[in-house]
Amino acid sequence: MKFNKWTVGLAAVGVVSLASAARADEQMSQVQTALSQTTLSGYVDTAMQWNPNTDQNAAIAYPGNTPKYSFHQNDGFQFNAVDIALDKPEDSSQWAAGYHVEMMYGDDAVGVPLSGVSATGLGPGVSVTSTPFATIRQAFIRLHTPITGSNGIDWQVGVFDSIIGYESNSDPLNPNYTRSYGYTIEPTTFTGILGTYKVNDMISVSAGIANQEFVNSFTPANTFESQKAYMGSVSLTAPDAMGFLKGATFNAGVIHNDNSKSVTTYPGATTSLYAGVTLPTPITQLKVGGSFDYVFEPVSATDGGDIWDIAGYGTFQATDKLSFNLRAEYFDDETSPTAAELAGPPTITVDYLYPKNNAAEVTATVQYNLWANVITRGEFRWDHVEHSEAFGATSSGSAVPGSADRQNDFLLALNIIYQF
Repeated sequence: MKFNKWTVGLAAVGVVSLASAARADEQMSQVQTALSQTTLSGYVDTAMQWNPNTDQNAAIAYPGNTPKYSFHQNDGFQFNAVDIALDKPEDSSQWAAGYHVEMMYGDDAVGVPLSGVSATGLGPGVSVTSTPFATIRQAFIRLHTPITGSNGIDWQVGVFDSIIGYESNSDPLNPNYTRSYGYTIEPTTFTGILGTYKVNDMISVSAGIANQEFVNSFTPANTFESQKAYMGSVSLTAPDAMGFLKGATFNAGVIHNDNSKSVTTYPGATTSLYAGVTLPTPITQLKVGGSFDYVFEPVSATDGGDIWDIAGYGTFQATDKLSFNLRAEYFDDETSPTAAELAGPPTITVDYLYPKNNAAEVTATVQYNLWANVITRGEFRWDHVEHSEAFGATSSGSAVPGSADRQNDFLLALNIIYQF
């Protein structure tokens, strides 16, 4: 083994031994090898937006004058998120291992909250601890278990994203700047173990068990060690023989949250069902998709009621840099909130979005990537509620949901994301 002159000189005067230097050099080589296989990635997400006629009124409790979807904002300049990830994928060996660590900071942060850090700027009436500002977005170990005659099973052990949903926790992966109501009622993050088995190039299945921790992107649920979340999903991919439909995907999943003791959030366990499809079309530049979410809640004398959402998506890739994205959805909330809930500041949970009401929204997004590594989006969104008028304040300044003076909300936004 070769040593540099400095190490040899120190050994000559007895400061170090060549044996210890050799061990240190070997350890450094292992660290350098590990780091050389690790990738760093992430993004910075910012925006500016205008919601006409939605100036905050102190008499209106959060969410005030704006629609109740995940990460909605009022007028102004927004710092949405910084996401930083370290990743070492599995290699091709039989007993391969790797890891993924991802930290997230900002108003759009989802995951396990970092101790002592909470959100601000969400509007009056909401606890600053209900939405984390800094989180461990994901942190899991990858493990591969070989099975003779098959592809084996890939495991994720730790903190990982939900297995259901058309939209991603990662902002750049979504076709639109704002989130859907479907995303809002879906779980986002779990701590547990998830196994994925690839049957063949067309079919893969996943199943897992996790702590009963996170209900959705707004509100953590109470945790009891004897209660867990159980989940499973299936993914289908169309083969080349399907013609223009090759590459089409269908995903379906179920997550059961055993939350029967968490009476402060739910009167009982909840079950989330999801199905989503993405389809190419005979027009090469055009892809369409759809999703369906259904949340089962037990109905009690004071609360509960099922919720469902259906959404359609369309993307037209005009050029390498220019695309047009459209989303339309319909949301139905059968919740029966208590009189105390109606009278007090509303807290956004899955069972309290638009109680006994229906909502619809249409979002049109133009994306043009002028700069390298930068996503630039211009977006228009229209939200509408069918029963009562949910956006704005009455002349008396009432905070009671359903007593506002507008049924429609509009948004114009410019979203800029740098990816690295």
